[in-house]
Amino acid sequence: MELTLEQRKVVVIGAGPSGSIAAAILKRKGYDVLVIEKQQFPRFCIGESLLSHCLDFIEEAGMLEAVQQAGYQVKHGAAFGWGDDRYVEIDFRDQFTQGKTSTFQVKRGEFDKLLADEAEKQGVEIRYQEEIMDGDFNQQRPVLTVKKHNGELYQVQSDFVLDASGYGRVLPRLLDLETPSSLAVRKAVFTHVVDRIDDPQFNREKILITTHPTYRDVWFWSIPFSDGVTSLGVVGELDRFKNYPEALEACLKQFVNEAPNLRRIFKNAQWSNPFRTLVGYSANVKKLYGKNFALLGNAAEFLDPVFSSGVTIGMRSSSMAANLLDQQFKGQAVNWEQDFSEQLKLGVETFRTYVEGWYDGRFQDVIYYKNTQFEIRRMICSILAGYAWDTKNPYVAEHKRRLNVLAEICRADS
Repeated sequence: MELTLEQRKVVVIGAGPSGSIAAAILKRKGYDVLVIEKQQFPRFCIGESLLSHCLDFIEEAGMLEAVQQAGYQVKHGAAFGWGDDRYVEIDFRDQFTQGKTSTFQVKRGEFDKLLADEAEKQGVEIRYQEEIMDGDFNQQRPVLTVKKHNGELYQVQSDFVLDASGYGRVLPRLLDLETPSSLAVRKAVFTHVVDRIDDPQFNREKILITTHPTYRDVWFWSIPFSDGVTSLGVVGELDRFKNYPEALEACLKQFVNEAPNLRRIFKNAQWSNPFRTLVGYSANVKKLYGKNFALLGNAAEFLDPVFSSGVTIGMRSSSMAANLLDQQFKGQAVNWEQDFSEQLKLGVETFRTYVEGWYDGRFQDVIYYKNTQFEIRRMICSILAGYAWDTKNPYVAEHKRRLNVLAEICRADS
């Protein structure tokens, strides 16, 4: 049976933040865009603490006012806690890079739907509960085979495909682009709690990242929302979970009770929401683009949740790809290797250095060091705010060397 073949200019796979931002930017430039989304929104998704740099791309996509008016919890930075006596705050308003100085903490189901709805208001067509089953990129214009929610198949041909499918990683699977991540396999266990926090130290305008008192490579996130709920989770390598209960609720509660600051902060919490887990979430690919396609955000590479970089990398890749496509469609020469892959990797590798430094203790030594010079702290702050592409920042331009030197100084003086 011959399938119906539809013609479009650009197809975006996935209606999450990366897909909605890319589709909206292209639509605002006058292009026909179709978004294919496997799930029905709203749906649960992790990655709830945004970085300031995200707002640059939300603004570019014409969605900033809607996000600002949605009532999300304002976020001005990050706090770090270790034991009951070490506590450090990083404030995005004190950063080195000229950029956005605040952002939001969001329930992703609501937030992702808002962005998708805003893209639709601008004329983007989004088809929910439809799944990409196959892709033929050997033709001059790629053809995707799509399954509707009722099982019916059809095909859509376009000039270009942007894969923003997140953990679904549609094109990496179909085109055999997946490759192992260099990061260790880690597990996250998490939930939402009605927090009832009355602790004066807890700052709702910051994500709290807590180091486990015994295992420095185990950490917790505490992301407060504006409605009195907090996203609470623990992350560590698989071996760290061996001596903990298999039941997710018991596992998370035991970990939390071992951290003095969290035990104090969440002493009144109501644990009434589902408990979830993610295992082996870090991912990588052989290449970020190919003939008539590019990979955005988590569909290409996901590092680690520790510094909330995932959505920022996704939105940045969306903006870069959409603007390169605009140039390409206008007949201008575009170098996808230089202007997309290499440029995107610059920030990804910066984040990777600090992620690896967090787990091996180097970056923790820097964060918890009490005598860091103000200017250095401003440079570190910019990276934590998402501006990991600002090569004017020495801790971006020379991220590996600078972190190593700084960690040695902090350790020697501790």
